[in-house]
Amino acid sequence: MHGAPSLPIAFDEGGHAIDRAAFARHVRALAARLPAARHALNLCEDRYRYLVAFCAVAVRGQTTLMPSSRAPGVVEQVLTHYPDSYCLTDVELSPAPPHCVRMPAELEELDGPPLALDAQALVAIGFTSGSTGQPRAYTKRWDSFRTSTAQNLAAFDGLLREDVTHVIATVPPQHMYGMEMSVLLPLLGPVAVHAARPLFPADVARALHDSPTPPLLITTPVHLRALVASGLDLPPLAGIVSATAPLPSELAEQAEARYACEVREVFGSTETCVFARRRTARDIAWTPLPGVRLAPQPDGTAVLAPHLAEPVVLADLMEIHADGRFELRGRNADLLEIAGKRASLGDLTRKLLAVPGVEDGVMFQLDEEDAIGVRRIAALVVAPTLDEAAIHHALRQQLDPVFLPRPLRRVDALPRNETGKLPRHALEVLLHAHEPHAPA
Repeated sequence: MHGAPSLPIAFDEGGHAIDRAAFARHVRALAARLPAARHALNLCEDRYRYLVAFCAVAVRGQTTLMPSSRAPGVVEQVLTHYPDSYCLTDVELSPAPPHCVRMPAELEELDGPPLALDAQALVAIGFTSGSTGQPRAYTKRWDSFRTSTAQNLAAFDGLLREDVTHVIATVPPQHMYGMEMSVLLPLLGPVAVHAARPLFPADVARALHDSPTPPLLITTPVHLRALVASGLDLPPLAGIVSATAPLPSELAEQAEARYACEVREVFGSTETCVFARRRTARDIAWTPLPGVRLAPQPDGTAVLAPHLAEPVVLADLMEIHADGRFELRGRNADLLEIAGKRASLGDLTRKLLAVPGVEDGVMFQLDEEDAIGVRRIAALVVAPTLDEAAIHHALRQQLDPVFLPRPLRRVDALPRNETGKLPRHALEVLLHAHEPHAPA
């Protein structure tokens, strides 16, 4: 654990600090209460309690499971695949999953030797979001987390204070981005994290005001767009960090102008953790973190990094510059070819979002073929002031007719998960739910 025992590792509503000595006592006491098992599924809502539980599980030699969602069905599926496991929670769950351990209302304390973990300890198993298919599991060892966190600290050069930087995060710690930014950074760097996970703009503003020094806001494009649109005044910020989905340069520019700080976007995945950064308001190309190298592959791009035991191939297609920087050219799974014409689903979605009046939207390709053997493009759109004909008319000015979405459905909201991603199965369910019904 980084820093002197008296340095804060977390703070809560009102800015009350929790130092690293108290944190270590909380971890030891909880570790002594945990059941014997191989795995634990940490469902804690309070970020500080998540931090305590994560370390207590690791100290017991157990592994934290990190599903892409805390939905009951997802939790049940993970527990089925990892039967020697239990759940940890700090709130009453209904329905409660099996083998559920409730943390005490008042955290107990226990003195003892300094906390330590073996470098090769398997501390976490992360699961991909399923936005392009079925979730997959990826193991994370402690030495890998330590190395990747050192890279993240280097990526935040210029945003962090010399003593302690206070962090507010809108992303859950159960997600790999949330784990890296709001769990590992305070454990291994000069960072104190807010215990809350504010979602709505007013909640984010209140949490930022709890920080005794200009804080760093860890967020997503979805949360940042809502914050900018709210018009709320925020205290001075050390910076804003965004990930989980592409950040439009226009939004980055608006946020920088409004909040007078840098917006730094980071690029990574559950498989790789963060491995590149850019200042999106100014830069198109990404800068790899120290020691990271990229190698184009027929099916994507291989990522080689000091924290990875072996290269990891991502589906992202990248153009590598001579200086090592790179630009994204889409994902292998996003590339379309219809009637001899090519496009990217990511680019089609960007054009949809650029239509005035569209608040949110996504395009995706259907699995089923139509009568002539073509897999058509579908769209789900949040646009309260537009009808479907108006949206189609605007898209015709930008898209080749073969890529116009058919069907296009207006919906009240997209089924985004806690980090703003759109699981494929949720899109299909919503699309079918909005199919027009024939009159009786």
